[in-house]
Amino acid sequence: MHPLDNVIWNALTTSQVHLGASCGTARRFLSDVSLLGGFSKLSDGAYDSLSTLTAVGERVALFLEADPQPPWNWKVVASVPLLQMIYENGNAPVSSEATPHTFHQLGEADVPEMMTLTKLTKPGPFARRTREMGDYFGIRRDGTLVAMAGERLRLPGFTEISAVCTHPEHLGRGYARQLITLVLSRIRGRGEQAFLHVREDNTRAVELYERLGFRKRVLLRYALLSKTADFSGD
Repeated sequence: MHPLDNVIWNALTTSQVHLGASCGTARRFLSDVSLLGGFSKLSDGAYDSLSTLTAVGERVALFLEADPQPPWNWKVVASVPLLQMIYENGNAPVSSEATPHTFHQLGEADVPEMMTLTKLTKPGPFARRTREMGDYFGIRRDGTLVAMAGERLRLPGFTEISAVCTHPEHLGRGYARQLITLVLSRIRGRGEQAFLHVREDNTRAVELYERLGFRKRVLLRYALLSKTADFSGD
């Protein structure tokens, strides 16, 4: 099995174990880090384990091979096709389209702006402590954060590029390409392979990633679930 075939589980059992919680055959990131969770193997028992880690009304996001069919105490909020793409051309040159001072490494003080930008652009789940999953960089204009990208899932030999987003008023200026190039260069510099996830219907983003050297690896389902009750039904 390829390490990216069960990527959330593999991240939570290796490089990012310190950012999550586990019970039986389920693991999930702490709720203020990320909505993402995973199973060692999909089963009703795995959902029971996940239920133990999740409060009623709380949401969990899963990467699945097919539409989710959870037990009675879970509600499917969304299920959409999700492409996993991987960068494999390790000999391709990585050139920067911006000078280094254009980029700002984002830290704790930038979290409110990061939350505002991701809420507006919806690149995927982003929580208050998501930035602790890896390094994040942004581009500012007139002091305001207008674009960002960073690292999310990490496991030995692989790092995911995530939260690629640009404020709608600043589209078309190449910011996403510049930031992806920067993050990709850093990942490759560590001797790791970069990968990412993108909604299949986001054709503009898919085309950009393909131009940058990523290829489609597998089509998954992004399933967002909400726990509706405890086992007792209370």
